[in-house]
Amino acid sequence: MKTVIIGGVAGGASAAARLRRLKEKEEIIVLERGSYVSFANCGLPYYIGGSIVDKEDLTLQTPESFKSRFNIDVRINNEAISIDPENMTVTVKDLCSGNVYTEKYDNLILSPGAEPVRPNIDGVYGENVFTLRNIPDTFKIKNYIEKHQPKTAAVIGGGYIGVEMAENLKEAGIDVAIIELSDHLISPLDFDMAADVHRYIKEKGIKLYLNNGVLAIDKNTLILEQGRINCDMIILSVGVRPETSLAKDSGIELNSRGSIVVDSRMRTNKPHIYAVGDAVQVKDFISNSPAFIPLAGPANKQGRIAADNIAGIDSEYTGTQGSSVLKLFDMTIATTGLNEKSAKAAGIDYDKAYTYSASHASYYPGGKNMSVKALWDKKTLKLIGAQIVGFDGVDKRMDVLATAIRFGAKITDLTSLELCYAPPFSSAKDPVNMLGFVAENIVTGKIKQFFWHDVEILPRDGSVFLLDTRTATEVQRGKIDGFVNIPLDSLRDRISEIPKDKPIYVHCHSGLRSYIACRILSGNGYDCYNLAGGWRLYESVINEKTVPEYVCKECK
Repeated sequence: MKTVIIGGVAGGASAAARLRRLKEKEEIIVLERGSYVSFANCGLPYYIGGSIVDKEDLTLQTPESFKSRFNIDVRINNEAISIDPENMTVTVKDLCSGNVYTEKYDNLILSPGAEPVRPNIDGVYGENVFTLRNIPDTFKIKNYIEKHQPKTAAVIGGGYIGVEMAENLKEAGIDVAIIELSDHLISPLDFDMAADVHRYIKEKGIKLYLNNGVLAIDKNTLILEQGRINCDMIILSVGVRPETSLAKDSGIELNSRGSIVVDSRMRTNKPHIYAVGDAVQVKDFISNSPAFIPLAGPANKQGRIAADNIAGIDSEYTGTQGSSVLKLFDMTIATTGLNEKSAKAAGIDYDKAYTYSASHASYYPGGKNMSVKALWDKKTLKLIGAQIVGFDGVDKRMDVLATAIRFGAKITDLTSLELCYAPPFSSAKDPVNMLGFVAENIVTGKIKQFFWHDVEILPRDGSVFLLDTRTATEVQRGKIDGFVNIPLDSLRDRISEIPKDKPIYVHCHSGLRSYIACRILSGNGYDCYNLAGGWRLYESVINEKTVPEYVCKECK
């Protein structure tokens, strides 16, 4: 039996290695159009920034290592130019010699990946304009920086790759600006969670141009929808699209976005042809809707599943939930599952909670707070999404939450998780437990919430009472108009100042003291609402909405 795999990197390489482990005598051929069959594409920005010094570290496997360890025939610089599903053949062009030959297969795996999108604007192919997909792209950017010593750079697109590139260009000593069409960076985040990211990235000296698109590139000038900026080099990071023209020409079914349609066993509509990785349509694990989620982890799993099925093992891919993490200087940003936008699109009636917890015991030096947001289905109470922005310990908390989602946990199940504790690593009540405690209070009716987006529409006509339970010192640093300050520790002594015949809306810095205040007031017959996320979240979001420092001078 012979299996031909078109494309390497995550999906194709993992399929080849898995199939060899299952079938020692199978003939396996990997066709790779480029010069590298298996490389760390997620590490490419860090070579440009200097965190990865040796370019050899970017190459995970070579044709020689595949041959010696797995006895796999890897043919780099060999492009599959057509597929004949009826006769089960692939036509291949050797890009070095120009020779064209035909290769028969018993099973075929497609792993062509996705290619960066180049917007249809003038100047997009200029010599100072780059995309980042593979090792040659990386070397082009690195060589340009070394040769031309650019002082300024613009990154068009504020997704994961765009933000990573901005960080690494800044680390390389270049002044950087990010231009993003939407109102916030990193689309899996909701705007309220992205607000902290915006503040931090600006503190690091990176300029943000949000709600702003690029109309044209004129050499070293970006012409924006609002204003223009000058820059020495430009990185395009406006997204990727599946590279599936070969599949389309072969009669393999694609969806409207050009992704290859596969079943749960990674099979296409053509017999003996499988597809994996960034080129395929996946099922969203939570909403069950078709999705395009190009991530390395899922691609590796899909390659393994395709190999399993070729080897006769009944293996299925159960969906992608989009778990991802991003390093931004010292900050960590992580997401899993649905955000509010996608939950609404899926028609899910959800609730949400925010916490602001220390990464480890407060008395142990070096702890920093992390901002956590979770969504759950009101009907089933199942956790459907989470976002964390912080520093130390973000990734391990998100891994716990991603695992909880994968195994169908309810938001209230987080209260019973027994997680590792020692002062340098966590608190006795881990941030994941705290999230569960907060949500349990909401679910059981012990607390009612209002949110940052409700604050400005609260009546100021005396029909409700607005209470700020922070200290006087905190209030001096900033306050919400209309809220009366009674510090929590004085609340019982001054409770007579609060009318009982009106709803009480309460806030503190993070939502913890105001929760305690609500319990005190509820115990005395008051009707209370707690500001989810507290003043800290409100102030972060409102500053982003009302003081757009990221807007360029020409736009003001």
